Amino acid sequence: MKTTIVIGGGPAGMIASGFAGTNTKTILIEKNEKLGKKLFITGKGRCNVTNACDVEELIANTPGNPYFLYSAFYSFDSYATIDFFEKLGVKTKVERGNRVFPISEKSSDVIKALNKFMIKNNVDIRLNTKVVDLILEDNKISKVITDRGELEADNVIIATGGLSYSVTGSDGDGLRFAKKLGHIVTKTYPSLVPLKLSESWCIDLQGLSLKNVELSLNIDNKNVYKGFGEMMFTHFGITGPLVLKASRSLVGKYDKHKITGKIDLKPALSEKELDNRILKDFEKYKNKDFRNSLDDLLPQKMIPVIIKLLKIDENKKVNSITKEERRKLCNIIKNLPINIIGDIGFNQAVITCGGVCVDEIDPSTMKSKMIDNLYFAGEVIDVDSYTGGFNLQIAFATGYVAGNNVKS
Repeated sequence: MKTTIVIGGGPAGMIASGFAGTNTKTILIEKNEKLGKKLFITGKGRCNVTNACDVEELIANTPGNPYFLYSAFYSFDSYATIDFFEKLGVKTKVERGNRVFPISEKSSDVIKALNKFMIKNNVDIRLNTKVVDLILEDNKISKVITDRGELEADNVIIATGGLSYSVTGSDGDGLRFAKKLGHIVTKTYPSLVPLKLSESWCIDLQGLSLKNVELSLNIDNKNVYKGFGEMMFTHFGITGPLVLKASRSLVGKYDKHKITGKIDLKPALSEKELDNRILKDFEKYKNKDFRNSLDDLLPQKMIPVIIKLLKIDENKKVNSITKEERRKLCNIIKNLPINIIGDIGFNQAVITCGGVCVDEIDPSTMKSKMIDNLYFAGEVIDVDSYTGGFNLQIAFATGYVAGNNVKS
């Protein structure tokens, strides 16, 4: 029986190992002391395993080389993922945005299920073992060199992840192996990542969460993103689901472009409707100071910042506010300006944008077009999606395809 060695014990590596184990002797090598360290923290520990949508929607939510994934997604789509985990005892539920979670809301249950699947298929799991080199002979990887010795290989699957959340072990090993073996590795960037703003007032809003707001981003005055959802201010800028998704539009653009944006704090109201709302509040608080008139309209923490940006005396009586000042208030609520100067980096990025060039991988098998017995799965490949379970679906689909296509 041929031997398959899978490098990396994340979601792609675990599912690839399990399926490879049905046809070959399979060894999974993981440098960490346990499997699925990054998977454990996904979805704030709840593990958004996939998105309950059809293949076309999976493709639409994949900005990074989507068409490469057609074959993988059709081979193992979202519903196949849900069925796979249900059969392993992980009951699931669908939440807002078609995001699929375990009913238990425990990522550990997903990891246990994958472990159960591997054990069932006789996968030899080797933890605390680091791959240090791959030996290439006659255009095949003949040996995998680890810090615990050499292993002979008939098939090798690289599923090491990218560079995001390096504390979980994603330090680019697989990218380095691929490059050494002659593969092109495209430039890598953090993606789905919190954004840094130049505004000094961010620190005054640190910890403030906003729901149902609209975020628009421009590169050199051209709109590149508009979305609706939840976000939060931090000491350095902004984060949250809305911001992480928006950040994909800015990948690689910070150095040479001016990036600006605006936050609509009341997207459900037109400017006229908002003005009427403000007029009602001003009538209600007409004898109060301006700073005490906005409690019904804005979060308490935001009021001093808005007043400062408006340059209106906070002690000015509401009945003295001019029509022009009211117009300025309406405008800043609908168009709170921000300037983006960068992102927070790989350590807080959900995913890596870039990786092993898809032109050099067979999309129907995940096999290298250059090395006869080498396969890739997951984030190490130059593919990436938005938040909402799409990136884990990439991991499961590519892992499934790679594991099922190793030579037996």
